[in-house]
Order: sequence, then C-alpha cells, then structure tokens
Amino acid sequence: MKESRENQVAQAARTPALHALLFMAAVLAIAVAAAVKSRHYEPKVDQAVLDGRMAHDFETQYDHDFPARNFGISLWAAIDYVLFHEAGSGVVVGRDGWLYTDEEFRVDDQSASRVARNLATIAEVDDRLAASGVKLVVAIVPAKARVYPEHLGRRTPPSLHQALYVEAGQALTHDGIAHADLLTPLRDGKTQGASFLRTDTHWTVRGAQLAAQAIATVVRRQLPAADAAKAFTTTRSAPQVHRGDLLNFLPLAPYFSWLLPPAETIVPAHTQSAGAGDLLGAGVAPRIALVGTSYSANPNWNFVGALQQALGEDVASYARDGLGPFAPMRDYLAGSDFKDAPPQLVIWEIPERYLAVAAQAARHPSASAAPQPPANGPAGL
Repeated sequence: MKESRENQVAQAARTPALHALLFMAAVLAIAVAAAVKSRHYEPKVDQAVLDGRMAHDFETQYDHDFPARNFGISLWAAIDYVLFHEAGSGVVVGRDGWLYTDEEFRVDDQSASRVARNLATIAEVDDRLAASGVKLVVAIVPAKARVYPEHLGRRTPPSLHQALYVEAGQALTHDGIAHADLLTPLRDGKTQGASFLRTDTHWTVRGAQLAAQAIATVVRRQLPAADAAKAFTTTRSAPQVHRGDLLNFLPLAPYFSWLLPPAETIVPAHTQSAGAGDLLGAGVAPRIALVGTSYSANPNWNFVGALQQALGEDVASYARDGLGPFAPMRDYLAGSDFKDAPPQLVIWEIPERYLAVAAQAARHPSASAAPQPPANGPAGL
C-alpha cells in the first residue's frame, strides 16, 4: 500500500514536468517554423522603420502567411486532449467521445448564494404571474452529467452540483410551484435511444419528446384540456451530420481535426397541425406560453412541436437562444404580448446548471456576444 502511494506521488510529480517539456517542444517547433517563413518577408518601399509602420506590416504578413498562434493553440489542445484527456475552459472531456459543459462542474465561493438568489427569482416570477391570474409550471432540465454519469471517467461534479437538482425540486415544492420531473424520463428513456447528444450540451429529438410528455402531464393538472383538442402530426427528415456546440471549446481544427470525437447525426423532426379546427382557432392567442433557452428555441430538437403534440393545443414560444433562462422571462413579462393578452399558463424551461450561474453572466457555447439582463433584482428580473 505504501509503495502504491509512493508511485502515485511520483506520477503526480512527473505530470507537470512532462507538461512543461511538451510545451517547450511545441513552442520551439512553432518558433523554428515561423523563423523559416519570415525569411521571405519583403518590406514595402514606402514603409518607415522608425514610425512603426514597417513593424505593423511585418506582423500583418506574418499572421497571414503563417498563423503560428492558431497552430500553437491547436497543437497544445491536441497535447492536452490526447495525453492528459483534458481540454481548455468551457468543456470537460469524458470517455467514449463524450463532452460536457464545464458549467456543470464549476463552483466558487458565490455559487451557493447564486443558487439561492435564482431560486428566489423563480418564486418572484410565480408571484407576479399569479397576480395576473396566470399559472406557472417550471421544467428543470437536468444536467447532462447527471443523466449520463457513466461517460464522465475520473471527473465528477462537485457536491453543490450533485445536490442541485434535488435542492431545486425541494425549493419549488416548498414554494408551491408546480414543476415537472424530467430526470426520470431522460435517464430511464436513454435505454431505448439517446436522450442527450455526445458532443453537445442539448438533448436529442427523443430527449425533447420525453421531456415534453412529462411536462404535459403536469400542465394538465393545472390547466384542463380544451374542449376541442387539436391534432398534430410529426414528420422526420433524412439524418444529417450535427456539429456539437461543445466542439467550439476544443480547438483542434483544422490541423488536428482527426483527433476530434466521432461525428454524430441527428434526425430532424417537424411537427405541425393536422388541419382540424384551424379555422375555428384562427386569430385566437394560445392559452399556453413557453419561455426558455436553446433547449426550447432551437428547432433541431423540435421541443415546441413535441410539446404541442403532447398537449393537443398550440403553444406560443418566447424561448431564446444563448441568453440563459432568466433574460427571456424578464423580456416576456415586460413585453406587450404578456401585458395585452396574458396566457392562462406559462411553462418555464430552466437548465439545471444555470441555477448556479449569475443571471447576468449566462452564456451558451454557440452564442456570440449576446445582450445580458441588467443587474437589478435577485437575478436581473
């Protein structure tokens, strides 16, 4: 046993040294290649050495002819990925080509207080909707690491995240807020087909359908079905290659693209009204509104369609991509649609991981510089 501990200590001591040697070798290789390439630089005759324009011209040509910085980033990412089974900020590398967002693992001194503030904000939204005679059903989307822990390898979420889904459910129950349990159908349903994508933060079309059915069951306890149910049909397109959003945090392309996890495919689905009762319902605002994130807004998952089919009626979607769950709710409550024609019930889809993130800092791997909600109130609402 003592010898085993000594071996572990020795291995831990060797790893940083190996890391450093590989880093120096990578830097040396890039520097040599850059020096060779720079020999062909020819300054423009109108460039002055002393005013800095020649240096700027050299830098521009250097970056254009030999993008050493990009190559260096890819090379170091390849070393981390292959030898240490790690990646940079934004993604956690699992086994079997599985990737996870690091937001499901990130924790600091403020995480617990953020969870408390965000749960308090959900209660505030429920009170505000109730004041307008509108019911709320919350749907916490469980973390991918919670649904698929078997592919994590040696990395496990910290205790705060391990307890987060149960804590959120208990808080909602305590506050009397109706909520759907999505963990059970997403976890149990994966035996018949994937409920989350390997290289993406999101659920699959099947996962979205399982979630929609679970949510519809809770909605029907709060809002009985309409007298005339609406029929919907779902059609599927040909399979297509899908590039997961978590690959954005694994900068191996184009130099080391062959190291990336195997490509995965999705089978897009599209749900539409079967036509019965369309004329009778023309111009009538849906009784149910949906607010949420890219789990709802991205048409790749057909979540809105699956929800409409499970409920047998139209759903007005106010979900938005890349802003987290709190900004779309803030905007919806401030908008004219809610003020002029409030629905009878609102479904609020909230990914579990966002409960530990400051509402103003919510981001998404596929989102560019998205506008953030102001910092007034517990979560910017």
